[in-house]
Amino acid sequence: MSADTPMHQGMRKKLVSKLREKGIHDEAVLDAINRVPRHLFMDSSFLKFAYIDQAFPIAEGQTISQPYTVAKQTELLGIQPHMKVLEIGTGSGYQAAVLATMGARVYTMERIRNLFINVQVYLKKMNLNIQFFYGDGYKGLPAFAPFDRILITAAIPEIPELLLCQLVIGGILVAPTGSANAQTMTRIIRTGEKSFKSSHHGYFVFVPMRKGKA
Repeated sequence: MSADTPMHQGMRKKLVSKLREKGIHDEAVLDAINRVPRHLFMDSSFLKFAYIDQAFPIAEGQTISQPYTVAKQTELLGIQPHMKVLEIGTGSGYQAAVLATMGARVYTMERIRNLFINVQVYLKKMNLNIQFFYGDGYKGLPAFAPFDRILITAAIPEIPELLLCQLVIGGILVAPTGSANAQTMTRIIRTGEKSFKSSHHGYFVFVPMRKGKA
């Protein structure tokens, strides 16, 4: 694992300032972004770009999300310490680390076996409260439900009812919904046993969410 140097820490402070300028106001989210060394989640060839506010490729044709996107999704979730959070799409592991740094109990799912295996190598060294699962994100984790929060980190045409049913009443799900080319960031609050309230929060582009395991 690479070192987290004073240079990296200074770059993170600048990134946090930029995110604040872009409209991220949740200080707990900004603090987590400031504490999590994003460069540890990226290929060494991209290290000098780790704190630029943009997405970069990782293994298996996936990406590490733009920091603004991570911050925005996290802010929409309204994370509080000790919340039980299901993340669908572990990817690089960066988003899971941000959630866990905020004090959440994170259950993260990945459908691509190589990513599932590799991400655990360095995330476990960070001693964060994260449990890892290899499986189909469309099914969620019913055996561990209900969850206070659910986060989907890939583009999905619509939210499966099976996932909505895994929220507690009062719980929140955040996901980019829409076509493969552009999605709307959607926030859904479960207001009752069979009732939900949704709102939309800007346009984003994510890799598509796929069914099954790979």
